[in-house]
Amino acid sequence: MTPPIDSSELRSQLGGLWLPLVTPFCDGAVDEASLRRLVVHYACLPIDGLILAATSGEGLTLGMAELEWIVAVTRETLAETKRYLPICLGLAGSYTRKLCHTLDETAAWPIDGYLISSPYYSRPSQRGLLQHFTVLADHASWPIVLYNIPYRSSVRLETATLLELASHPNIVGMKDCGANRAQSIDLLRRRPAGFRILTGEDALYFEALADGADGAILLSAHVETATFAAIWRLFREGRIEDARQHWDRVSPLTRLLFAEPSPAPAKYWLARSGLIDSAEVRLPMVEVSSELARQLDAEIARQQVPMFRLQPST
Repeated sequence: MTPPIDSSELRSQLGGLWLPLVTPFCDGAVDEASLRRLVVHYACLPIDGLILAATSGEGLTLGMAELEWIVAVTRETLAETKRYLPICLGLAGSYTRKLCHTLDETAAWPIDGYLISSPYYSRPSQRGLLQHFTVLADHASWPIVLYNIPYRSSVRLETATLLELASHPNIVGMKDCGANRAQSIDLLRRRPAGFRILTGEDALYFEALADGADGAILLSAHVETATFAAIWRLFREGRIEDARQHWDRVSPLTRLLFAEPSPAPAKYWLARSGLIDSAEVRLPMVEVSSELARQLDAEIARQQVPMFRLQPST
């Protein structure tokens, strides 16, 4: 299938601070009111794009009808705010042909690209990974951002494989969660022109920008969004020490929001601040422990976080 759009469009937009939006639930269903509230809130803040239904969005728990509805509501709400933001849809799977069917089903959706992780559980070889992503990129109607996250998929995209994939015209970048700084630096040095690399390691945001990353996709940016965006802007302006001061202030937050499996801590924070109505997650994920809830409450109080609709503590 020949891609109907110029992949350079997403390529040019893929940089700065992207938000992997959580999916709010209430009584087992996607919560439309909370989703719209989230989109309106973040559309008013200095983010550069949205990722829907990826890890932070609990995408593996969502059916196709839910995915389509989330995309439609997000795009409609963005239009109402009169703020255009590019949207990438998170996809994952270990059966290449099935993922091709998913690409067909989503081809007409109002998105700008896909974020696709390596196949999980099956642990293919590098040759298998190369063929898998090449088939997907040849088939996809929208550009693809690779998602290298070996601690979830149990397989790493090695540099030689990434460089070959980076030459594909419909593969425009990568979310780097490889947790291997040497590989990241090597790839940044050797990548072809226009191939964008964004870190997805919240705790390594500052060092990734120092190494030359084009931006980040950060769950932690649900909180202190403007500060995370300012760090990127200050780097671009060459004001590294100013960026470091901002980073020193928010870096403890990146550890707190990952103290238990994500996105439960971030959802708790958003619910306590009133941006979403419930901290509910879908099994096998569970809500935060009472001990972490106390820590999060203490940090929310310390920061004097404004409440959109104050929620009672649970």
